[in-house]
Amino acid sequence: MDEKYLTVSQITRYVKRKFDHDPYLERVFLTGEISNFNRNRKNGHQYFNLKDDQAKLSVVMFYGDFKKLKFQPEEGMSVLVVGRISVYEKTGSYQMYIEHMEPDGIGALYQAYEESKKRLAAEGLFDPSIKKVLPKFPKKIGVITSQSGAVIRDIITTVKRRFPSVELFLFPTLVQGDKAAKSIARNIQRAEERNDLDILIVARGGGSFEDLWPFNEEIVVRAIAQASTPVISSVGHETDTTLSDLVADVRAATPTAAAELAVPVLSEELMKIEQQEHRILRAYQNRIQSLKDRLARVERSYIFRQPQRLYEGYSQNLDQLQQQLIQVFKDKVAKSDQTRLLLDQRLRALSPANSIKHYDKEVQQLEKSLIRAQRQLLEQSDKQLNYYIQSLEHLSPLKILGRGFAYVRKEDEVIKSIEQLNVEDQISVQLSKGSFKAEIKEVNYSSESE
Repeated sequence: MDEKYLTVSQITRYVKRKFDHDPYLERVFLTGEISNFNRNRKNGHQYFNLKDDQAKLSVVMFYGDFKKLKFQPEEGMSVLVVGRISVYEKTGSYQMYIEHMEPDGIGALYQAYEESKKRLAAEGLFDPSIKKVLPKFPKKIGVITSQSGAVIRDIITTVKRRFPSVELFLFPTLVQGDKAAKSIARNIQRAEERNDLDILIVARGGGSFEDLWPFNEEIVVRAIAQASTPVISSVGHETDTTLSDLVADVRAATPTAAAELAVPVLSEELMKIEQQEHRILRAYQNRIQSLKDRLARVERSYIFRQPQRLYEGYSQNLDQLQQQLIQVFKDKVAKSDQTRLLLDQRLRALSPANSIKHYDKEVQQLEKSLIRAQRQLLEQSDKQLNYYIQSLEHLSPLKILGRGFAYVRKEDEVIKSIEQLNVEDQISVQLSKGSFKAEIKEVNYSSESE
């Protein structure tokens, strides 16, 4: 099959999804005339039409919503309905699912009710998290209702029967008519000003939507919301829901139910206290018996009969630890001795005494070698000296003088040439043995000099 072709189911499902996600069709307010109405259905669901002069719309009203109606729908009746528009996939037709229906004429009130409900809910006045808890044993209860009629009688009868010690304070209130809303709000404020009430009951018997309208007024709703005292609301029948019911801390189906929610049954509470007393007594008795049994077990325990057994294990552990400690010390000492011996050996190997002995021997050898070298040097020097002496002796002028030669000095200057002498110079003549002084009488130059 070509993928561009859709099945009937697919296109119907797509259209239904469009209807279900359209915000304008999610909650629709319509007026029309009932057509093709047939109440005789086994499952209680109602299928009929709404029409006007130019169009007709299929509608469905399920049993849960239909049984809440306070009137009998009839063929041709003009009604106001609230619901949603969707598609019934099996037939591919669109229809309206009605959640609320009422005869035409009070539609404006119901629309105002829905608008107020939506606005107050957005402010959080109906939030369950802010609702107060009713006290378990109230002492004083305020009742906001008419001073005549079955409502106050039912509340008084129920409270006195269940919990007669409670004080009831009636705030006579108009609960129907144009002035009812202000009367209800004013009496709630009066009850708050007392500052000694534990619970406040706002109650009214059944009636039409218009009769219950004062309990939908914003002034009443805000008075209940601002009350610091927990509020029980019991307005109309169980199927009626007012904004006062939504904002109250607790909602009751009837005034009697409100009284039952407000107070416990004294006889039941006394019975509970008595049962609790017995349970506590039994618990203490069981506890005492348990402690006695525990004490008896402790007294029979070996701890008291043989107290030394308490520390036998510790003594054994102490002995083992002592042996371990001794062994650890021995191992430590042995290891230390081994380390000491090793270090001693290393120290001996590196000891300067050995080096000193070694160098001492070297010094002794060097001393011997030095002595030998000195002796050899002295002997060699002696020989050389003798040789020089002999050489000097051979060259000594004394030896020459001994052979008849002499040398002449003039004023400590050795005369080497005749040119150094003049007539009358005083000279000293050195001979082999002694010397003498003379005066130059004549100077003769040799022929070689000439």
